[in-house]
Amino acid sequence: MSENKQTVEKYIQGFRESDHEAILSCLTDDVVWEMPGIYRHTGKEEFDQEIENENFVGSPTIQIYRLVEEQNVVIAEGAVQGVMKNGNQLDAVFCDVFVLEDHKIKHLTSYLMSKNSSLNFG
Repeated sequence: MSENKQTVEKYIQGFRESDHEAILSCLTDDVVWEMPGIYRHTGKEEFDQEIENENFVGSPTIQIYRLVEEQNVVIAEGAVQGVMKNGNQLDAVFCDVFVLEDHKIKHLTSYLMSKNSSLNFG
């Protein structure tokens, strides 16, 4: 497994364990994490505040189905489950696009879709 994929695996494992130190060690100081239309976090401090989101209880369960790499980009496709403080369950699929620099995550774009929501295109 390449160093970039190893970084992404370490990052994901950090979220499974809510291990701030492990996650932050995978990031550049000027990291950007965005979910288009939802949020944009810049820098390790903002990123750190999102590791254990205040709306959730405990650590998420994360499965990775596929890791694809081309040059300095790794794409992770998978699923995530979690328990929210309001009693709801998160059950979603995701696609994360990681741009790495010197084997550290410089930019992350997250696309997330709940398995529980119904889509209405009409």
